[in-house]
Amino acid sequence: MACCISGCRLTLRGSGNMLLKEYRICMPLTVEEYRIGQLYMISKHSHEQSDRGEGVEVVQNEPYEDPNYGNGQLTEKRVYLNSKLPSWARAVVPRIFYVTEKAWNYYPYTITETKYEDNKGSNDSIFDKEAKDLEREVCFIDIACDEIPERYYKESEDPKHFKSQKTGRGLLKEGWRDTQQPIMCSYKLVTVKFEVWGLQTRVEQFVHKVVRDILLIGHRQAFAWVDEWYGP
Repeated sequence: MACCISGCRLTLRGSGNMLLKEYRICMPLTVEEYRIGQLYMISKHSHEQSDRGEGVEVVQNEPYEDPNYGNGQLTEKRVYLNSKLPSWARAVVPRIFYVTEKAWNYYPYTITETKYEDNKGSNDSIFDKEAKDLEREVCFIDIACDEIPERYYKESEDPKHFKSQKTGRGLLKEGWRDTQQPIMCSYKLVTVKFEVWGLQTRVEQFVHKVVRDILLIGHRQAFAWVDEWYGP
């Protein structure tokens, strides 16, 4: 059994009820800068992958040409979750447990359920076409103020303490999204389904927590590494 994201849509097994959340992650970047930073982050993570059942593995990261949207980038990532599993889940999932995400990116349009706009997460109708009639929870992820698991914390990657030498951006304080310029937002729909009697709700909530942590840590890193990828 594997957990598969097809354009940020996770399906662990079966169909039926599902837990749908819309994540909004703001960054002190433009959409164009975010495109570069995201590609750099994917490339850097590909060198940190692990074969011990944990970490991030980049399976594909290559140019792709679409007849309608032109040149873009195809990425496929596996995020191994074994080390994150609580004890109650280990009895019902395989030894190697991971989520797979595929994305076809044509900025600022993406053929997934992820979209990018130069705003502070204020577009409440961005997914009207994809999920207008679906009940979902909107979750803002604050790269500066939201807590991350202690084992992943690095002061050098903390936007409250980091300031970019190249852009002058950083030292983000509470409420930074109201005053920061430039600012963009990554809107991401994530649907989780898991049909094992007695465990559905717990597993769906657990997977969403893992996804949220991955998004938070990854976006903190993308900004903290800005001087490595920004500019010529």
